[in-house]
Amino acid sequence: MNETYVIFGIDMETDVGSFTPFYETTKSGTQKILNIFESHGFKGTFFFTGECAKENPDIVKMVIDSGHEVGAHSLFHETVGDELFPIPGVKPLLPEEVPNRIRLATEWVEKAAARKIRSWRCPRLWSSTAVCNALEELGYTADASYPMYFYRERFTPYHPSHDDWTKEGSNKILEIPNFADMTMESNDPGLERDRDHWPLFRTKGANYLMERVHSFKKFTQDKGLPTVLCFYMHPWEFEPCKTSYHYGEGGVTVDEFLVEGTGDVAVRELDKLCTLIKNEGMKVMRVDEFTDMWNKKNK
Repeated sequence: MNETYVIFGIDMETDVGSFTPFYETTKSGTQKILNIFESHGFKGTFFFTGECAKENPDIVKMVIDSGHEVGAHSLFHETVGDELFPIPGVKPLLPEEVPNRIRLATEWVEKAAARKIRSWRCPRLWSSTAVCNALEELGYTADASYPMYFYRERFTPYHPSHDDWTKEGSNKILEIPNFADMTMESNDPGLERDRDHWPLFRTKGANYLMERVHSFKKFTQDKGLPTVLCFYMHPWEFEPCKTSYHYGEGGVTVDEFLVEGTGDVAVRELDKLCTLIKNEGMKVMRVDEFTDMWNKKNK
């Protein structure tokens, strides 16, 4: 029997996909996620940006006290890895800037958490060879960043090469791909982002997302591979969000899909998704726990 592993990664950043400078929904949205996980007996990994942890140490403590793992998610939700598509006003760090920026982000999160952290996720899943090498040097054990929908080569966790993070190699970091339905026909030439699972739990619903889970599970089974479902979501999704915000001397208008189904719909559908996962006997694990298990089984 092909056991299915599930990882819930919660990206702790400013509201609306980090397109705003606000943390107004961070506390309330996080509490709603914690309540849902507690009701199902699930544990997840909460990836904090350094700034989020520094400005919200009470939330870091709340996550830890609830039995979940705290990881890091860059310093300010900047592009630390390879850019997959341009975002106005957001420029990627140069490779030589990456180690120091990751080091500072780590220090801020660890200070708020009062403990060593082991797990990392890049903003927008944009990692790189420089990122993975820097993480290894800093003692991280996992990077849950690989965007399966884009690279379409790795369907299970692997140790990356020091020369090309998308290839297998001897880096001690365990690279964990984020779930995408590799069986569906994409209508997004180039990026193929419509294969990705996010934000389908709230825009299409938990039942639809599980249909894609089943398709991916058959895909991995046919290849003789274990099924690992790494999800990502955010606290701001669990409060109603607007498409337009004004602050300072300007503002931002975001695409409708970013805010569709935020609030009560997201709460209801995550709870339903957790019920479906539990009913099918899938094994839900924190990133650090999964990493230890995976490395032990695959020595």
